[in-house]
Amino acid sequence: MISMAMRNREESVKGLMMLKLFVRKIQRGLMHSASKGSSLNANKLKEEIEAAKMVPEDVKQGHFAVIAMKGAEPKRFVVELDHLTNPAFVKLLEQAEEEYGFQQKGVLAVPCQPEELQMILS
Repeated sequence: MISMAMRNREESVKGLMMLKLFVRKIQRGLMHSASKGSSLNANKLKEEIEAAKMVPEDVKQGHFAVIAMKGAEPKRFVVELDHLTNPAFVKLLEQAEEEYGFQQKGVLAVPCQPEELQMILS
C-alpha cells in the first residue's frame, strides 16, 4: 500500500515536471519571437501573457483545460494534472506538439476525437 502511494506520488511529481518543462518551452518560444520583433510585439506579448494568466472559473487548482480538435465539433475538457502521468495522454501531448507546435494560444488543443480523449481520461 505504501509503495503504491509512493509510486503515485512519484508519477504525479514526474507529470508536474513535464508540465513545467512544457510551459518553459512555450515561454522560451514566445520570448524568442518577441525579441525578433518591435516594441509593439513586446507589448502584444505582455498582453498575451497576462491574458493567459486569467484562468476560467471552471478550471480549478490542479487542473487545466484541453480541447479535442478532431471530429464534427471540438469539445473542451477540464483535466486533472494527474493525467500528465498517463502514457496515452502524454503521447497525445506529443502529437499536439508535432501538429500545432508550441505557439498555441489559450486552451491546449489536442489532435483527437472528443470520444478518444474521454476514453483516455476515464
